[in-house]
Amino acid sequence: MSFQLKRQTIIFIILAILNLAAALDATSLSVALPRIAKELNGTAIEAFWSGTSFLVTSTVFQPIICSVSDIFGRGAALLASIALFMLGAILAGISRGFKLLLAGRSLQGLGAGGIIALTEVVLTDLVPLRERGKWLSILSASWAVGSVCGPLLGGVFAQLVTWRWIFWINLPFAGIGVLLVPMLWKIGLFRSSIRPKLAKADYIGCILFTTSLTSVLLPLTWGGVMYTWNSWHTILPLVLGLGGLAAFVAYEKLFAVNPLIPLHIFQDLSSSFNYMGCFLHGMLLWSMLYYLPLYYQAVLGYKPIISAVALLPETFTVAPASGLVGILIALRGHYRWEIWIGWILTTTGTGLLYLLHVETSIPQWIFLNIVPGLGTGILFSSLTLAIQASAPENNMAMAVTMTNFFRSAGQAIGVAVGGVVFQNSMKSQLRNHPQTKGIADQYAKDASALAEVIKGLPADLRDPTKQAYAQALATLWAVMCGFAGLGLLTSVFVKEYKMDRISGWEHSTVNKSSKRTPKTLKAA
Repeated sequence: MSFQLKRQTIIFIILAILNLAAALDATSLSVALPRIAKELNGTAIEAFWSGTSFLVTSTVFQPIICSVSDIFGRGAALLASIALFMLGAILAGISRGFKLLLAGRSLQGLGAGGIIALTEVVLTDLVPLRERGKWLSILSASWAVGSVCGPLLGGVFAQLVTWRWIFWINLPFAGIGVLLVPMLWKIGLFRSSIRPKLAKADYIGCILFTTSLTSVLLPLTWGGVMYTWNSWHTILPLVLGLGGLAAFVAYEKLFAVNPLIPLHIFQDLSSSFNYMGCFLHGMLLWSMLYYLPLYYQAVLGYKPIISAVALLPETFTVAPASGLVGILIALRGHYRWEIWIGWILTTTGTGLLYLLHVETSIPQWIFLNIVPGLGTGILFSSLTLAIQASAPENNMAMAVTMTNFFRSAGQAIGVAVGGVVFQNSMKSQLRNHPQTKGIADQYAKDASALAEVIKGLPADLRDPTKQAYAQALATLWAVMCGFAGLGLLTSVFVKEYKMDRISGWEHSTVNKSSKRTPKTLKAA
């Protein structure tokens, strides 16, 4: 093995560790929120924001950090992201009140957004398209492992040690990432001519994008929890945000000299369908990760740690499926069949979740979880590589960033859509039962809060409420199956592009030695 390949391997191992840390942080807090709220004397709204702040900031920051990395270099941008991530973890870990905890979670979201975006961008800088599947499988596997272990670690720390370890555990992983910086410096992933780039940066686009997207995401996350969906607190920022995004698109197209997001990356119809696929993939995956534990806790009566374990049949199939498909695409040089199979399994699997009910046995729910896990795992690698295959090299970094951005946006909106479906169905189910008719409006507001309330209800109310909860979730899975079907339908129009391209733009290692024939390091 050559020295360059050894260095490349070390780089990707460290990138995978950073991905693991971001995934752990994104998924570990939810199961510990009740205990954190109790210890810090926080309200339900403050507990809600400690999770939401991370999701919003990480989503909004991804396109911006990609543009920042074009100015200051990948290494500097990644180092800044790691620093924000570690600072946020420290603030959250030492917090004695929710204000400091929220500040820490917001900073962690900024850092995690940069890590998520830049790990794959660095991969595209260094590896030819045909070889990326092998390395992408490592990053996907690390994210999947973090997603699996996050709820488990969160529950264990909260119950057996202290919830503060949810944040402290991130520091050694992020610290390892700091070791990556000298390597990125040596292979040329830092820039020297910063001033001309700063002068041409799209500041207006950054402001429009950040404020408008935040204005859209916030009401989508607090709708039905903090405020009703028909409240002006929800409608006004949503309308203003959508108007701001329309203004952002117009500005980027008509006035921006160096646009924050080059809109021509969406001109290719196949790419647009794949971006839509990433959005739907994020919706479906996060809906499963969010609502399945609630099924186990509210309907089957499992404790938080056991409900996290119950997710393993699904989450533990994501990493192997993603990894194997990435390797298969690298060997075959084609990806359309993998996308189609992924959507078929995801649509079928989401539909199978409709069968989950109060009397579902352990072997039954294990089997029902495996199918959507395989489908969503396959889509992780196949959609990402399909977008990269259709993107021009000079826009590859932004194409990769938008892949993760749309997936993250889908995650935020998926939970919101699921919440609307659950509330309406739950209210309808409770009103149809004479014993629960009087509590319908009160208990249908928040799925996660109701999961705890059910345990303390008297038997004459608990059983019909469990039935209503299971049926409301079944309605949710039926709606999500429809979204999965839309993903399957749009995948028919995905084109096949050649994958025998080299990675040839200016961040590549050999551009320093040969600009006419750029080369890249190849996987073993």
